[in-house]
Parts: sequence; structure tokens; C-alpha cells
Amino acid sequence: MSEQQERIRVLGAGICSLMLVLGVARFAYTPLLPLMQQQAGLGVAAAAWLAAINYAGYLTGAIVASLISDLVLKDRLYRIGMVVAVLSTAVMGLTTDVTIWALSRFVAGLASAAGMLLGTGLILNWLIRHHHRSELGIHFSGIGLGIAGCAAAVAVMSHWLDWRQQWLAFTVAGALLLVPALRWLPAPDRSALTRSGQKMVDTPPSVSFMRLLMAAYFCAGIGYVVSATFIVAIIDRLPGLSGSGTLVFLVLGAAAAPACIVWDLVARRSGELNALILAALLQIVGILLPVMADSLSAALAGALLFGSTFIGTVSLVLTMAGRYYPTRPAKMMGKMTLSYGAAQIIGPAITGWLASRLGSYAAGLYLAAAVMALGTALLLVLKLVERRDGSAGVHAIKPCTQH
Repeated sequence: MSEQQERIRVLGAGICSLMLVLGVARFAYTPLLPLMQQQAGLGVAAAAWLAAINYAGYLTGAIVASLISDLVLKDRLYRIGMVVAVLSTAVMGLTTDVTIWALSRFVAGLASAAGMLLGTGLILNWLIRHHHRSELGIHFSGIGLGIAGCAAAVAVMSHWLDWRQQWLAFTVAGALLLVPALRWLPAPDRSALTRSGQKMVDTPPSVSFMRLLMAAYFCAGIGYVVSATFIVAIIDRLPGLSGSGTLVFLVLGAAAAPACIVWDLVARRSGELNALILAALLQIVGILLPVMADSLSAALAGALLFGSTFIGTVSLVLTMAGRYYPTRPAKMMGKMTLSYGAAQIIGPAITGWLASRLGSYAAGLYLAAAVMALGTALLLVLKLVERRDGSAGVHAIKPCTQH
């Protein structure tokens, strides 16, 4: 097999793993949420808590990822996580017990972290080791494909299947994605050398840079989670837009699929921080459009902006982590995701509380936009810190290489 064919297989494993753990195991819940509320008696507050519990599982997985340095152990946990993602999806369609649902969503969150952090770290390590560009745009297209695929599947299946049958259909889809996610990812190489014999060296950023980046990433987590979790329910409750939520979620996912590749190109020309600032500003607009203009066109435009920016932010930040720590990228990825994951617990819980008091999820979107504005300000400060660190001789991110 040629080097290029091997690269395609490895990236294909990553795409399938993200479609499984984030598309099926995690975000199938979003387009199915209105159906579960109508057909299974799931209440507004309980729906929000199930989302928060899912993110608690993801956060727990991020903690585990941040503590593990051994590549073989990461590989083993990644593979276990892929199987668990399929099983947790099946459980959602086999019960109406909220406690069992909660346990299933927590376990699905753990599986999401295995794919998102451990799997991404293994793939980035492989790319660096084999002298490919240390960029994750193609890999992260799996998230957008997973989201769009789930939304399209629910839109089609809802004509014939109830909520329970759809969860079981997603289980079958997850089992099919499981095969390439496991087979196409090679066993990890634990040596400290690249294929050509160059030594892989970690170049960590300053403490102040890390703290500011984690704070900004927390804000990005709030901005992301409210829309990503509740956008279907929000759109369906707007005047004249009942039933349009799944279409909006489909557009969101479709926008996310190619976006990471575009943000890689933007970052190459402007630098990671400038790309992150631009993504944050566009995401604020995307968050607010659906509630500030009660029309389908505004909702679709907002979904396009939101879908193409939130995933770009994740891709850029995790790529930065891999560049700073090429020998153990999942370690910094895990730490960054602790801040992002904490936001993903707090965001749905606050939004659910606001919705139960105000009768609408829309207030959560205004909160998310305000927090994103704060995050943008932190990124601007981060540019000053980066400049200061550069003049003081602290490591900057090295440009990536490619055959």
C-alpha cells in the first residue's frame, strides 16, 4: 500500500469514528428530541438534563484522556469506546426509563471522548510521524457528516418509524461504521522518532497562554452546546416554523462537513488565533439569527454560519494541541476539552432552567452569544500574550510539513 493510500485509510478511520461517536451516539439525540417529547413523554427539563449528563460523560472521558500518556492504552480505550458507542445507542431504543436513558447518555459521552480525543490524538500522532500536514480538517469532516446524516435519516425515517425504531436503526448504522473505525486505524508506534528518523519533541506554550486559551475555549463550549443541543426544538417552536427544525439541523451538519478543511486554509494564511477570532465573530451571528429574525431563511443562514464555525474552532484548537505536544497530543487535547466539556454541562442545564421558567429555549441562545463575545475578547488578549511569549523566546507553533 502506498503512503498516500495509507493516509486515506487512516483519515477514513477517523471520519467513520467521529460519525459513529458524535453523529450516531451523541447527536442523533438532537433531531430525535422532539419525537421523544411527543411520543415517549420526555419533558423539557428532563431533556435538558439528559443532554447535560451526556456532556458529563464526555467530560469524564476528557479527564481520563488527559491523564493517559501510553499510546497502546489509548488505542485500546479508543477501540472499546467505539463498541460502547453502538451499545449505548441501542439502549436508548429499548426503554422509556429516564434513569436508564441517563446512564446510556453518560456512557455515550464517554464513548464520544474516546473517538474525539483518543482517536484524534492517535491520528494526529500518525500524521506527524509520517510527515503529513498536522491538520485535522479532513478528519473532523466526520462530525459534520455525522450530524447531517442523522438529521437526514430522522427526516426520512419519521414517515415510517417511531422514536424507538429510529434509535434501533441508528444502532445498525453505528455497527456498520464500527468496522472501518476499528480496521483502518493501524496499531500505534511508541517510538519518539518519525518515519524518517527525526526526533518528535514537545514544545509547550506558556502557562498564561494555556490559561487564556482554556478560558476562551470554555466560552466557545457554551456558544456551541446550546445551539447544537436545542436548535431543532428552538426552530420547531418559532411561529410558522414548526417541523423545520430537522431541516435546519441538516443544514448545520452539511455546513460543518467541509468547514474544517476551509479553516485549515484560513489558518495557514492568517495564523490559528486570527482564524479563531474570525470563527468566533461569525458564530455569534449564526447563534442569534434564528431568534432575531423569525423566518426559515434566517434560521438556515444561522445554521450555515454556526455549522461552519463551531467545528472549525474545535479543529483549530485541537490541531494547536497536537503541534505543541506531537508525542502525546491527547494529553493537551484532554485538558482543553475539560474546559469545553465543563461548558457543555453548564450550558444545557442553565438553558433547561431558563426554558422551564420562560417557556422558551431562545433565552439560552442570547446567553450563548454573550459568552461567545467574552471568548472573542479573550482571544484578542491571547494574541498579545503570544506576541509577548514570542519576543521572550517561548515556543511558538512550528509550521506543519507535508510530502
